Amino acid sequence: MIVEVFSDTVCPWCYVGKRRFEAAAAARPAQAIDVRWLPFELNPDMPPEGADRAEYLRAKFGDANRFADAQRTLREIGTGLGIDFHFDRIARMPNTRRSHALIAWAAGTPEGARVQSDVKGRVLKAYFCEGRDIGDPDVLVAIAREAGLDADGARAAIDEPALHREIAALEARAHSWGITGVPAFVFERRYLVSGAQEPAVFLQLLDRLAAEAAETA
Repeated sequence: MIVEVFSDTVCPWCYVGKRRFEAAAAARPAQAIDVRWLPFELNPDMPPEGADRAEYLRAKFGDANRFADAQRTLREIGTGLGIDFHFDRIARMPNTRRSHALIAWAAGTPEGARVQSDVKGRVLKAYFCEGRDIGDPDVLVAIAREAGLDADGARAAIDEPALHREIAALEARAHSWGITGVPAFVFERRYLVSGAQEPAVFLQLLDRLAAEAAETA
């Protein structure tokens, strides 16, 4: 079963959605689930060097504290999922293209999907829990090294034109499928689950697909 997940690395609900989906998948160990973490840049026009986060929020929304209530809710939800959100540590609003290139490159390494999921999780943790600038090449290379990947390969990948073209093509596909927000989970290119749904929602669909597969076997 193929599950394509479109998300961004500066989207806190994408972090929540990843953990919730993984909880559902873990509850169905007999199902072979091929998860592919795909890009969806929420701020594609962000300069490569990023921007001061407080200034960015003030310029876009008129208030750097606009999401204070939502962040409190996310911290509460995160506690139950093992996510230690620390929004106060985030100083930069990064351009996420390089982080998506790193995640795409990880999928092509020998360990494939497993290491891609690990890198995706490490990038999210670096940003939301540790306040690291995930638009900084040195930070991304350090994350790759922490995941046991080759540092030189990671550094070359994050600015690889072919990977950047692949990211643009995948984002165009998402838009052509009517996806306008993330996270978005596409099951077998037949069913779309939008948002960071509770594990029960994913379980219901996983069971439905398993039953359909059994009927056609």
